[in-house]
Amino acid sequence: MTITMHWHDWLALLAQYLMLSLLSISGAITTVPDMHRYLVAQHGWLSDAQFSSSVAIAQAAPGPNVLFVGLMGWNVGLNAGGGIGAGPHAWLLGLFGLAVTMVGIMLPSTTLTYFATRWGHRNRTRRGVRAFKQGMAPVVVGLLIATGWVLALGNQAGAAPAWHLWLLTGISALIVWRTRIHLLWLLGTGALLGAVGFV
Repeated sequence: MTITMHWHDWLALLAQYLMLSLLSISGAITTVPDMHRYLVAQHGWLSDAQFSSSVAIAQAAPGPNVLFVGLMGWNVGLNAGGGIGAGPHAWLLGLFGLAVTMVGIMLPSTTLTYFATRWGHRNRTRRGVRAFKQGMAPVVVGLLIATGWVLALGNQAGAAPAWHLWLLTGISALIVWRTRIHLLWLLGTGALLGAVGFV
């Protein structure tokens, strides 16, 4: 996939991630639906497969949960440079895209978290602070459900709904909700189902 990006596109990408950083309640993963809207649906800078792969690879890899943002930036940069086989120019644009998205997603939320945590710790006994913490739980759950929905829709082949993917998603959600099975077992099962061609 090859795209054309100008300096104002890179600034718009940075501004989008700066904004998403302040909306990323409980982590950047909760802003995946808007990232998909912006990168795939609105601008076409990433394909559905690149988007879903960025999230899946980063979630399966050890390390911080936010790495998928860097992979998205890397893929946007590679696409702007003509693809992975286009040479050093594409790799440099990939690194530039990675830097743009990571700075955008990390800078505002890290700064806000630092100051809000200090204030919240000093005022932890106040009723408003306790109410805010309890009120954020349903917001986070709703954002995570929206993320799962967008990722599941990106894996449909053709116009027909992939009932087996929805069934697998429902079973996985039920297992996570009702048992204490470690998530790595579910990831391993998903990889096995992918290897045999079920998903």
